[in-house]
Amino acid sequence: MSAAWGKCFDPNGARYGVPTYPWRLAPDGLCTRRQLRAQGLRPGGQPIAAQVMQINRRAGSPRVAYLYREDLALPVRPMTSRKWGALALAMLARRTCPSCRITYDYCISRRYGLCGLCIDANTGSQEGSCS
Repeated sequence: MSAAWGKCFDPNGARYGVPTYPWRLAPDGLCTRRQLRAQGLRPGGQPIAAQVMQINRRAGSPRVAYLYREDLALPVRPMTSRKWGALALAMLARRTCPSCRITYDYCISRRYGLCGLCIDANTGSQEGSCS
């Protein structure tokens, strides 16, 4: 057993407080939030049952994903008309340039927060100035 794998294997929870397993080696019946969502389930307020851990050699800190019991998971709540409306407004805001107020078919980049035309207009006016 490697040292990195040994740090991630704690099925009793003595070291980390919850049962800990190496990445991809969790027992059946335990799922992450994404795995539950793919099955149409949600944790439903249950406590964390276990965790999977992977040692990151470059960053030094481990990557952790929490696991929930599949048998205690509840079905996902259906979307209401109000939620669909709020989602549509949020997507409209992401597609609208705040500078020129044009709505595009794609989401505006969060890096600049402007559409391509406004970015070009702003950088063109700053090229000739000396600082």
